[in-house]
Amino acid sequence: MKTTWTLDSSQSDVLIKMRHSIIAYMGGTTNKFDGYVNIEDNEIEDASVEFSLDINNKKDSFQQIDTYLQLQDLFDVNEHPIISFKSTSFQKVNNNINFFKGDLTIKDVTRVVELDAEFIGVNNYNGEKKVAFEIKGDIKRQDFGLDYNSFNHNGGLALGKDIKLIANLEFSI
Repeated sequence: MKTTWTLDSSQSDVLIKMRHSIIAYMGGTTNKFDGYVNIEDNEIEDASVEFSLDINNKKDSFQQIDTYLQLQDLFDVNEHPIISFKSTSFQKVNNNINFFKGDLTIKDVTRVVELDAEFIGVNNYNGEKKVAFEIKGDIKRQDFGLDYNSFNHNGGLALGKDIKLIANLEFSI
C-alpha cells in the first residue's frame, strides 16, 4: 500500500553556511515549504520538495547567526530577498541514499542543482506518524553571482567557494 506524506512547514528548516561562518538559519514557520514523499512498504517510491526562503525576513523566528551586513553583502537581500528550490526529479539509490535534482534560484539566477537526500527514519510523535529527511548540497557561489566585495568579515580566513545548504524536512501523514 502506498502512502503519501506531506511536508510539515512548522517542523522544517534550512541552514545556509560557508566555510568559517554560518550565514543564516531559517525556520519553517516564516518560510514556505511544500512537498510530499510516497512510501510503500517502508520504502521511498517517489518524493517532491519545494521551498521558498525569505532571507530578508526580520521576524524573531528568522535567526540570523552572523551580522545582517554579511547577509546583505552576499545575497543583496533588498533586491533579491527570496531563495527558492523546486525539485524536478527524485532518484532513489537505496533506502537511505537519494538525490533530488531541481531548480535553485538565488538573486534571480536559476541553475539546476543536485542535492543529497538522506532518509532519517519514521517515528510517532503525539500519535502522529512522521518521516524525516536531511537534504544537503554544495552550491557554487560564483554560479549565482554571490561575491564578497566588502571588507573582510572573517579576520583573514579565506571564504570557501561553496555555500552549504542543509535542509531538515519533516513529513506527516
